[in-house]
Amino acid sequence: METNKILSALCYFSIFFAGFIFPIIVYFVTDNPHVKKDAKSALISHIIPIIAIPLLFAGLFLDIGIFATGSGIPVFFLLMIGLFIIINIVIVIWNVYKGIKVLL
Repeated sequence: METNKILSALCYFSIFFAGFIFPIIVYFVTDNPHVKKDAKSALISHIIPIIAIPLLFAGLFLDIGIFATGSGIPVFFLLMIGLFIIINIVIVIWNVYKGIKVLL
């Protein structure tokens, strides 16, 4: 297999083993524009769940304060946790799909 395809696929698959470090390294080391594009795309998809973390804290603080139901069940926070889990599952599936697509 071509080295460029393997590097591109590893950028997507790095969500399992190297997080956003591997796509950054590949982006700055490689000269191939296609691999750079895939590394940038993989990096963005690895950062999206990190950006969603403040939503969890916002859900917790909003549930404690403004949206307090009084029943003791943090409904808004539980909704944010569910949204966070869905975002992570979609990102993992998308990265696996893109990694396989690059290899084929």
